[in-house]
Amino acid sequence: MIRTNVPQSVRKASALVGVAGLLVLAGCSSAADAETDKDTGTDSTSTSTDSSSNSGTATYTDGTYTADGSYQTPETVESVSVTLTIADGVVKDVKVTGDPKAPETEEYQSKFISGIADEVVGVALNDLNVSRVSGSSLTSGGFNAAVESIKEQAAA
Repeated sequence: MIRTNVPQSVRKASALVGVAGLLVLAGCSSAADAETDKDTGTDSTSTSTDSSSNSGTATYTDGTYTADGSYQTPETVESVSVTLTIADGVVKDVKVTGDPKAPETEEYQSKFISGIADEVVGVALNDLNVSRVSGSSLTSGGFNAAVESIKEQAAA
């Protein structure tokens, strides 16, 4: 065993640098990282919000609107077609159809389509933004892109 003598001042300085580094890294985490579902301790599966909190100022013309949205998967660029029925600025009905190019995409789009109504019907169009539905997170990117287009179409 080789033993070297390191001056105590160097050891103290090294320890202080290590502690300072930990504090800096701890300060880099955002409040959103710390936010979890208080009941389960896990992240929420959707970011759609309650329709009673119509926080935006835009108003929309009642009707049924359709738009397409695309999103990138590890294999391909996929797309979904979204049809929303809007009344009084609130989503009353939703229909999503997919055209999957990859076998995995077919599975995830199917899961997304089967669960999307539970997430968005009754939600104010201004507040509509989903992140994960029934285990599918990438499909929501195409859905949200289509919703933005629908917002533009429906703007009064």
